[in-house]
Amino acid sequence: MPFSDHVVAVFGGAVSGAEAAWQLATRGVQVVVFEQNKLPYGKIEDGLPKWHVRLRDKEEARIDQKLTHPNVIFVPAIKLGRDLDFEDIARNWGFSAILLAIGAWRDRPLPIPGVDQYIGKGLCYQNAFMYWFNHMHEPNYDGPKCQIEDGAIVVGGGLASIDVCKAIMMSLVEARLRQRGIETHLFELDKGIDRVLQRHGLRFEDLQLQGCTLFYRRRIEDMPLTPMDTSTPELLAKAQLVRKKVLTHAMQKFFFKVALQHVPVDKLVADDRLAGLVFCRTQLQEDGRAVAIPGSERPVQAPLVVSSIGSIPEVIGGIPMQGQTYKLVADDCCMLDGFEHVFVIGNALTGRGNINESLKHGRIVSEALANYYLNDDEAAIAAAIQRAEEKISSGLVRILRRIGKRKPPDASTRQRIFEKVKALQRQVGYDGQYTQWIERHRPIRLEEMLGLMHE
Repeated sequence: MPFSDHVVAVFGGAVSGAEAAWQLATRGVQVVVFEQNKLPYGKIEDGLPKWHVRLRDKEEARIDQKLTHPNVIFVPAIKLGRDLDFEDIARNWGFSAILLAIGAWRDRPLPIPGVDQYIGKGLCYQNAFMYWFNHMHEPNYDGPKCQIEDGAIVVGGGLASIDVCKAIMMSLVEARLRQRGIETHLFELDKGIDRVLQRHGLRFEDLQLQGCTLFYRRRIEDMPLTPMDTSTPELLAKAQLVRKKVLTHAMQKFFFKVALQHVPVDKLVADDRLAGLVFCRTQLQEDGRAVAIPGSERPVQAPLVVSSIGSIPEVIGGIPMQGQTYKLVADDCCMLDGFEHVFVIGNALTGRGNINESLKHGRIVSEALANYYLNDDEAAIAAAIQRAEEKISSGLVRILRRIGKRKPPDASTRQRIFEKVKALQRQVGYDGQYTQWIERHRPIRLEEMLGLMHE
C-alpha cells in the first residue's frame, strides 16, 4: 500500500514537528500540522533569547521550508486539549497516525508549598520569563509580565538558567549605563558586558549593581551544561572540565554570581509578595543525590525569583502520564501507551524544554553546545541541530514501518478529515496561504526597532 494513501496528524509545528512533517511528506504521506500558536516556531521564537538573531532567522526559515511542502497542510492557532479533544482525534477522526511534537512548555514546579500563589508577585518561571523577555518590546504585547530587579535570585543550573542570568544582567547594565548617558543595546551587551564596560573605561563595580545570583543544588562540575558522553571516568573528567569552563566564562562576561550546593526549602513573604527564599546547604550522596543538611537553613532576600529547574510536557486530557512525562509503551518507537498509532517525539518525549534537546529524539552527544557557550559561535549550535535532525529521521523510519502495517483511511474518511481541517482553518482565519500568514503575524523585531541590520 503506498504511503500516499495515509494521512498523519502532527501536533506541533516547531523544530521537531516540522522535521517530522517534512520527512513524512517527502515519502508521499499527506500530513496535517496542528500548531497551537499563530506562528509555528515554538521555542525558537519564544524560548531562544532574542539576541540570537541569526540563529533564530536561519532556523525559522528552515521550518518554513519544511511546512510549505505540497503534502503538508498547516493549521495554526489550534491547541490540543483546548480546541481539540485528544481522544476524539485519536479514536474518531481516522488518521493513520498521530505524532505529538507539542514540546515541554510547563515549568517544573518549584518544590515549595504555596509558592505558586506569588507568580507575578515576585515569582516568575523560566518559560514565562523568556517569553516576556523576547516579546516585551513589541508595541501591542499583552502576555505575561516580569519586572527585572537588581539582586534577583535564579534557581536552576542548566543552560536555560544561564540565559536567564544573562538576560537579567544585560537589562540591569543597559539601564544603569543609560543613567550615565551611555546608550547601548542588547546585541552589543551579548558580546560581553565586560567588553562594553572596558570600552567606556568602566568597571562593573562602578555601576553599583548587586547583580543576580544563580543557586544550584550541586557542584559546578555537576551542572548539565554539556550533553557530553560521561560513560567512562576519563570522559566524565573531560565533561566536568568543560562545564567549569562554560560557567566561568559566562560569569566573567556577564558578572552574575553562583551559589553552589544550595536547595530552596521555604519562601519569604512580605506585603503579599514573594520576598526571597530560604535555602539549605546540600551534601552529595554516593548515588549522586543532593540532600539538604539539617540546620543549614539561611534566608536570602530578593525582589525577584526566577525558577529555571526544567520544563515538562503539559497535561492534556486523555493522554496517559507516567510521572511528569507521557506514558509510553516499552519499545523503541515512542508509542503512547494505549494507542497503537500515536507516537511522541521531541521535547514531549524527553521532558526537556531545551531547544537543542527538542531535535534530538534521544540523546545526541555533542560538544558543539559547549563550544558555542565558550566561543559565541552560532554555527556550532546549528551543526548540533543538523545532526539532531538526522536522528529524528532515523526514528521516523521506525514509525513509518508501523504506519505501513496499518490500513490507510478510505476515501470517505480522508474526505471527512480534510473537511474538518478546512473548517478549523476557516475558524482561525487561515486561508491556506502560509507565507502571507507568516508575514502578517510575525512580530516586530527588536533589531528592527533599533535600526540594526544583521547580515
